[in-house]
Amino acid sequence: MRGGRRTLAFAAAGVLVIAAAGWLALRALRPGDGARAPGRPAVAGRARGEFVGAAKCATCHQAEYAAWKGSQHSLAMQEASDSSVLGDFGGATFAYAGVTTTFFRKDGGFRVRTDGPDGTLADFEVKYTFGVYPLQQYLISMPGGRLQALSIAWDARPKEQGGQRWFHLYPGQGIEHTSDLHWTGLQQNWNFMCADCHSTNVRKGYDAASNEFHTTWSEIDVSCEACHGPGSRHVQWAKYPRWLAALRWKNEGLTAQLDERRGVRWTHDPATGQPRRSEPRRTEAEVQVCAQCHSRRAQVAEGYVAGAPLLDYYLPSVLLPGLYYADGQQKDEVYTYGSFLQSRMFHAGVTCSDCHDPHTQKLRATGNPLCTRCHSAARYDRPAHHHHPLGSVGAQCVSCHMPATTYMQIDARRDHSIRVPRPDQSVALGVPNACNRCHTDRSAQWAVERLRGWYGHQPSGFQHFAAAFHAAEEELPGADSALAAVFDDSTQPAFVHASALARMAERTDPDAVEAALRGLDSPDPQVRHAALTILERLPPEQRVSPAVPLLSDSSRAVRMEAAWVLAPVAHGLLGDEARAYARASEEFVASQRYNADRPESRVTLGTYFALLGRLPEAEAEFRSVLHLFPRAVPAYVNLADLYRSQGRESDAEQTLREGLAVVPQDPSLHYALGLSLARAGRVPDAVAELARAATLGGTAEYAYAYAVALNSSGRAEEAIRVLEKALARAPGDPDLLFALATFHRDAGDGAEALRYAEALERMHPSDARARALVESLSTSR
Repeated sequence: MRGGRRTLAFAAAGVLVIAAAGWLALRALRPGDGARAPGRPAVAGRARGEFVGAAKCATCHQAEYAAWKGSQHSLAMQEASDSSVLGDFGGATFAYAGVTTTFFRKDGGFRVRTDGPDGTLADFEVKYTFGVYPLQQYLISMPGGRLQALSIAWDARPKEQGGQRWFHLYPGQGIEHTSDLHWTGLQQNWNFMCADCHSTNVRKGYDAASNEFHTTWSEIDVSCEACHGPGSRHVQWAKYPRWLAALRWKNEGLTAQLDERRGVRWTHDPATGQPRRSEPRRTEAEVQVCAQCHSRRAQVAEGYVAGAPLLDYYLPSVLLPGLYYADGQQKDEVYTYGSFLQSRMFHAGVTCSDCHDPHTQKLRATGNPLCTRCHSAARYDRPAHHHHPLGSVGAQCVSCHMPATTYMQIDARRDHSIRVPRPDQSVALGVPNACNRCHTDRSAQWAVERLRGWYGHQPSGFQHFAAAFHAAEEELPGADSALAAVFDDSTQPAFVHASALARMAERTDPDAVEAALRGLDSPDPQVRHAALTILERLPPEQRVSPAVPLLSDSSRAVRMEAAWVLAPVAHGLLGDEARAYARASEEFVASQRYNADRPESRVTLGTYFALLGRLPEAEAEFRSVLHLFPRAVPAYVNLADLYRSQGRESDAEQTLREGLAVVPQDPSLHYALGLSLARAGRVPDAVAELARAATLGGTAEYAYAYAVALNSSGRAEEAIRVLEKALARAPGDPDLLFALATFHRDAGDGAEALRYAEALERMHPSDARARALVESLSTSR
């Protein structure tokens, strides 16, 4: 079954169950956006020390403290005051979606009059500022301990740059109070979406019973200990003679010693001009400390401190469609980490602080001198290399190698995959390229010819996966083998290997299982995690041997995925295997409970209980979702399928109709209802619902189901037309090709049937049913 991975694995074939994205749900906004006044300060476990605060650090580290003070980290979140609020609260107004919002002062505080959760105008007090440049948002306290981020932000840039104005983060979208993107909605909630990255030592404190937050922090901003870990043991270390302190405390009493650059020099290779690190980087500690916030990721547990394994607390997103272009360039907001991991720079040993001062967050040099600290200026900072006039925008290294994309309307962020321009891939694959970002009046082919004229060839760069990822996205012939080749390419980073496996998990290639079995032995936890996701396509009993060892993996995210994959057969595990499963299962459940403020996590937990056979608990989870989040479509679909598995078809139908009463245009609800009606023998009604799903959803899966229903009703010609129309949108879809071949065969058109069967075999050579179909059709002719 294509689509999302969190499904109810019950017996009936063909039943759609919506994926509960759950703990894989990735942050839809930047790493911080919405706050509550702290209760008693949260502290780390005593084994790791306690948080002591930046003021304590400043007593010894005055220069570092002074550099940090006033940085974006230190201003990430502040109490609203005359000194922290940058926006115009002098009666300024802003109109959006038929609502006029007014910003004003009252009783010494800052107020906003705007549409609230019920759509009516009301006055709200600004409690905190959020961010500082190039924009500043404002946080408003709501019932239940929630802090919400106002979607109207202040443009903090100078007026001559278009700033000093109010603007909406979703212009032209008409976001109303019923939307999750409304400032009062789920996607603008600070406690989940933002707090972990804009304050230090955050404890979310969600109480599922009361549906309230009791969120705390040790410091309101991103302070010293957010990156260095709790400081109490370091303070003790500093009081002892160094020889004695070294015996008593590791890493100077800190949870991480960020010393990967200590004593390291970068020199130029005389022959190539390329930089070389004086010694290899042996850890990723510094990059992972930055990644806790500067990555697109899911949070699977709280309590991360510097030096802890990243995948014990977070699961970074890999290079997937929607987030990245096929060549790995940033598309959506991905926050640097995933881009950097695929770069030649990371592969060569570069760390974040090679370029960025970690205390000021400013670059270590301005313009090309930043790059020529390591790269030879004589070789690269001259027209013979960049072919632009010295001092021009085109002569800047970042213009060609780190083009910027603007997010949140005004926030330009550079792509940290640090690649060579590839206009040839724009021509072949439709991805952007740095040349045409500036030369917008020229074609990509023009840029190809320019580069070939300058260099005598088309530079290929470091990343070599674009064609394979594009083929998979477009369902082109050879996509499966191309993805396997990327996974087996030892010159590519582990992050790319994990991305190839993740894309293989969404496909039907049987050879993907062989790649997954190799991936389970990878030293990289993200590769092991991605490999486990592919094992879901195996019959449950065949998952046991490869997946059981990973129940005791060194990485929490991997252990949790193993628990999910093995859930259908968990009851059959014995002895040490059963005990390992119990431990991993406890972590899985705890992760969903931690994120129980999110409907996707509750749906995931309900689905997990269903896989374990704990059906009453599953039903309770789904019902809790619908009580708190009436528009949570996956809960309706999964609850209906739970009823179906128990023979309660009328309850399944009623549940789906309840969902359609709330979300009438959702295709997945129409689809599930169509299948329910088909099982009940109400074929005409089923066909109508499946037709509605295919019209609203426009996916190959919905079209396939609708066509099968038509064909089963004796309307083969209509079914074929539906399939052909869908195939035009998804030309390589194996189910559409197989259905067209079999429908034409059954209609007596052997030539057309063979044509589609051969197309299926050509595009999916490892698909056994394609080979069998071609052989049978060829023999019968």
